[in-house]
Amino acid sequence: MAKKLIEVALPLDAINKAAAREKSIRHGHPSTLHLWWARRPLAAARAVLFAQMVDDPSGYVDVLLSDPVKRRAARRELRKRGGRKNDRQALRNIAAEQERERLFEILRELVLWESTTDEEVLGRARTEIWQSWRRACAENADHPRAAELFDRKRLPAFHDPFAGGGAIPLEAQRLGLEAHASDLNPVAVLITKAMIEIPPRFAGRPPVRPADGKDLTAKGWKGAAGLAEDVRYYGQWMRDEAERRIGHLYPKVRITPEMVRERPDLKPYEGRELTVIAWLWARTVRSPNPAFADAEVPLVSTFMLSTKPGKEAYVEPVIEGRNYRFTVRTDQPTDPAATKRGTKIGGSHSPFFCLLSGSPMPFAYLRTQGKTRGLGSRLLAIVAEGGRGRVYLEPQLPHAVAGESTAPAWQPDMALPDNRRDFKTPNYGLDTFADLFTTRQLVALTTFSDLVGEAVERVRRDAAKAGLRDDGRPLRDTGTGATAYAEEVGVYTACA
Repeated sequence: MAKKLIEVALPLDAINKAAAREKSIRHGHPSTLHLWWARRPLAAARAVLFAQMVDDPSGYVDVLLSDPVKRRAARRELRKRGGRKNDRQALRNIAAEQERERLFEILRELVLWESTTDEEVLGRARTEIWQSWRRACAENADHPRAAELFDRKRLPAFHDPFAGGGAIPLEAQRLGLEAHASDLNPVAVLITKAMIEIPPRFAGRPPVRPADGKDLTAKGWKGAAGLAEDVRYYGQWMRDEAERRIGHLYPKVRITPEMVRERPDLKPYEGRELTVIAWLWARTVRSPNPAFADAEVPLVSTFMLSTKPGKEAYVEPVIEGRNYRFTVRTDQPTDPAATKRGTKIGGSHSPFFCLLSGSPMPFAYLRTQGKTRGLGSRLLAIVAEGGRGRVYLEPQLPHAVAGESTAPAWQPDMALPDNRRDFKTPNYGLDTFADLFTTRQLVALTTFSDLVGEAVERVRRDAAKAGLRDDGRPLRDTGTGATAYAEEVGVYTACA
């Protein structure tokens, strides 16, 4: 059996560079579908698959030298190196090197992010794979199961029993192989289905969304382009509808002149309303000191908000008698170590202390308080979107109460796993899944869950109007009609 390219050499520098570049690509990359901790770079997966399928030229060098053009190129290189004219082995080695470099050039182009949709580059790679496969079929023509295992008209199927984020089977499919993949983790299975199994069912179809005065049938909708257009359309509908229903729970923050006087770094934003990216909350518990028995003190592992050089920000607690408030500062803290450890006595696994009295609060006390009285919460800081990065702001009352102004229509009251050693939140009175979310988060989750169902129904109706017959079979039953297509769009809008 001839050696494969991966067994001899690879252009590793080009592959590594392309793989590293992928980390900064967000638009259109499968990693944005769902974060997966062990995702393989598409460039590396594509390169390894190509190199595993393509023969190394050392296995067919005689065929290369039978080509007059390639034979002359090898002889010119032999003369340039000062080799003997009749040195047949040197000529064979040079011919193999030149052919290998040609394959490397294909690989260098193939691993580029831009080549993921470049049919010309992908076509050249597929051609090389087919040529190597047909050589293998010819070499094994006398195999007793040749008709089954070495079919010249069908590439071997690719199987990945632990596909994870699905990068390898996705690239196998892109290179023309029939891809089969599975995993023990249901999230990994869903990701892989969404990438390699579901899109081909409706490949080449135009979108079903309302035309809105446009001629959607005039454009050629190759591959999953029509599906992508529908995902964008119905996803935008979901976003707009969610903003209409719960936008009041997400107020913007206005930068006032008073804020600028306290924080000169906010001057570029004076008078503007900034979109809030996140509200940072601290869990609270009643102080163990009898003198502050009515005070709810924070449990904060660090007061640092940003440690990026030149953009440092931290929370500074201001104690005012029996109360306290939080401010945000961007200068150097007077006690960096204390700022870094928050209200913890020592390192990351140490207990907390009372911010008002300094009294220690061991974990046993926190567990008892959590189970008997429940843990409270207090807004620690606001993170807003600035022109060149994040802007950290101190808490404001309207933002502290906005998220609590609407009760969720439903919440997950299912009990958390009864495993107090490994799943620790029940130790602190957080016994249900709902306890892990804020009220605003629960409202948002239920709203988007409802909107996914509504979007699926809209797609189903629009698909039927667009002429896609409705066989009533869902996606899980390999449906190919309006019902299955609506569910397919729903999968991607939910992920988006």
